[in-house]
Amino acid sequence: MSLPFPALVLASTSAYRRQLLERFGLPFETCAPHIDETPLAGETPPRLAERLALAKARAVARQRPGALVIGSDQTAALGAETFGKPGSLDKAAAQLRRMSGKDVLFHTAVALIDGRNHHEQCETVLTCVRFRTLGEDEIRRYLEREPAIDCAGSAKCEGLGIALLDALSGDDPTALIGLPLIALARMLRAAGLALP
Repeated sequence: MSLPFPALVLASTSAYRRQLLERFGLPFETCAPHIDETPLAGETPPRLAERLALAKARAVARQRPGALVIGSDQTAALGAETFGKPGSLDKAAAQLRRMSGKDVLFHTAVALIDGRNHHEQCETVLTCVRFRTLGEDEIRRYLEREPAIDCAGSAKCEGLGIALLDALSGDDPTALIGLPLIALARMLRAAGLALP
């Protein structure tokens, strides 16, 4: 017995994630998950990203029974130090100073909850980003032109932030923007959606 085609819901109000999901050409809606994103004591960056991706999807799945709900979250880590969304220009500048000349690991988790059978899938995609050595003037000019206060790591690789980087490596270029489409496509196909 085949299940009916479910509604697709992105548990996010992020314009970046919405734009990425639009690439699939599937109808979907967005819904704010309203969860507490405070890290737990001793929580590793990949575990934090995975827990929050699942929490976002679960929160919206409770509001939209029967839907396929996508949640995603990203953390940036420099050793044991974790960086989230800076929220202000001062904090963004501080993050960029801290990351200057260093390799930073971005952990991007994506979760899919199938409300028809309550099956949960979750994957975390790793991207290594090497920041150039950045001067104060470069940081200031960058944030004046692209105030990246709403993304982990304070630099938008899909925009001018690419000029702050020496290199990046990972399995999915969309992961760094905030929604790993390769992993998500695999999950959606497993849930029965037809993608090319």
